[in-house]
Amino acid sequence: MHPQVEAVTAALRERSKASRAAYLAQMQEAPEGRRGLSCGNLAHGMAACSPQDKDRIRMMDEVNIGLVTAYNDMLSAHQPYESYPAQIRQILRSIGATGQVAGGVPAMCDGVTQGEPGMELSLASRDVIAMGTAIALSHNMFNGAMCLGICDKIVPGMLMGALRFGHLPVMFVPAGPMPSGLPNSEKARVRELFAEGKVGREELLAAESASYHSAGTCTFYGTANTNQMLLEAMGLQLPGASFVHPGTPLRDALTQHAAEQLVRLARAGEVRLADILDERALINALVMLLATGGSTNLTIHLVAIGQAAGLQVRWEDMAKLSEVVPTLAHIYPSGKADINQFQAAGGTAWLFRQLLEGGLLHEQVHTVAGFGLARYCQEPVLLEGKLHWRDGAADSLDDSILRPLALPFLPDGGLRLLEGNLGRGVLKVSAVAQEHWQVSAPCRVFDDQNDFVAAFKAGELDCDCVAVLRFQGPRANGMPELHKLLPYLGVLQDRGYKVALVTDGRMSGASGKVPAAIHICPEAADGGALARLRDGDLIQLDAGRGDLQLVIDEHEWQNRVAVPHQQPVRRGWGRELFAFMRAEASPAEQGGSVFTASLQQADQ
Repeated sequence: MHPQVEAVTAALRERSKASRAAYLAQMQEAPEGRRGLSCGNLAHGMAACSPQDKDRIRMMDEVNIGLVTAYNDMLSAHQPYESYPAQIRQILRSIGATGQVAGGVPAMCDGVTQGEPGMELSLASRDVIAMGTAIALSHNMFNGAMCLGICDKIVPGMLMGALRFGHLPVMFVPAGPMPSGLPNSEKARVRELFAEGKVGREELLAAESASYHSAGTCTFYGTANTNQMLLEAMGLQLPGASFVHPGTPLRDALTQHAAEQLVRLARAGEVRLADILDERALINALVMLLATGGSTNLTIHLVAIGQAAGLQVRWEDMAKLSEVVPTLAHIYPSGKADINQFQAAGGTAWLFRQLLEGGLLHEQVHTVAGFGLARYCQEPVLLEGKLHWRDGAADSLDDSILRPLALPFLPDGGLRLLEGNLGRGVLKVSAVAQEHWQVSAPCRVFDDQNDFVAAFKAGELDCDCVAVLRFQGPRANGMPELHKLLPYLGVLQDRGYKVALVTDGRMSGASGKVPAAIHICPEAADGGALARLRDGDLIQLDAGRGDLQLVIDEHEWQNRVAVPHQQPVRRGWGRELFAFMRAEASPAEQGGSVFTASLQQADQ
């Protein structure tokens, strides 16, 4: 193992010693399953089952799998899940087991809600999904759980909920990406033209529809596809299962194998979710996030996931790993390739081999595929109609997409922990050209992204400037993504201006070419320094050094009065229902979660 990876892992283990021990004790004390249910409880639980399934469920030593599904047919990545329950139940019956849909969880699409009031529910939906997953599994009818979810908040939420049932074996089953459509770089170009008023809505819609055009995950390397990559790194998804298209024979074969393998794990009773997701698995996920230039959203989600397993991950862990984990993949927005081209160039199997050979991943870990992460250096194929795994490509098949350790795109992970007198945050530089890493300019302060757009259209931002979007944190308005700003910021940068974004909100899995200091803590609504900024204040951002500084006389700064948060309860579009969650949300660097305090109490 690389000494720094080993050191970060050891520090995480030591820091989490008490909370992890408490978590494992809870898992050890978990109920014994439906064996302990009363006859009335059991009768309710199987009342709607077929006679054949009832006979199996009555056999207390036989396996009953709970399916937690995020199916809806509005979200393209989750539409294929419509047929999964029937398919999986039939597979389970063929091997003497049973399965039941234990519950459904909401699955909102950030792509639909970008720039809309509904986006203010996005981060909160993760915690709602966690609770929904817990409710689904609370019936105590199951010997294992299968999670059918892919996208942005859905996988983290499902995993957080499932971890409180870590005494069970749990597997995630993907549905795969849509085929490649309009290149993502061309889509981004049309968005910038629309922002400048050079094309109309019809041209923009045509470009967007050519990019997002069928069932499956979006093809850029956003949060959904980052989730899939990290699930493999944590050993919670079958090797190479992430990026196989929906509705193909290989996808069907992988779903069948997942169901069969989960039953094997449940019957053996040896490898539970709590055994798989330990500090080594979490570090493996962080390493994969850094090596691939993955979504900045995971800097929040992995902290919250760790808390659900009694593991206290910090941004400092990510920063220390980023120093030694090179960037090996260039997938849009870091490069031009989409996720299908990435997979064709060598994909996950090639990446796992490189990172294992470099001592950057823990190999001696439990996974749903068996012991040892080396299994993930293989890729699934169909040979004469049967599923097999073979060794992945020995060399990258396209060095514009995948590069070896000896010739990385960046010598580090492209993620920076920012610190300074404006607070702490993160910045992803893997998609930002190095000449844009330093910006020193007066700021323009906005409390609403629509005000920023109005200022752009009025020509007020045609200058070197740092756009500050404040009151966008978890407690202010639910921490929406500010993806709507990207085309406008990109236009300003293309015009030759030095520009940057500073915000206590989120950007997106599609964070692009403009330097964006995001997740600033403390947030403005919680006494953060952003609330004291004024138009014209000089801000210096240095991504290389990890500095975020306001240049100002200290006496003047200390005497500045913070602008109050004007709207403690956001109304309309259902936002008022989530006011209690915003009030209880932890800071972004603690996961932006309403569960932080309760999990800490549970783990004492």
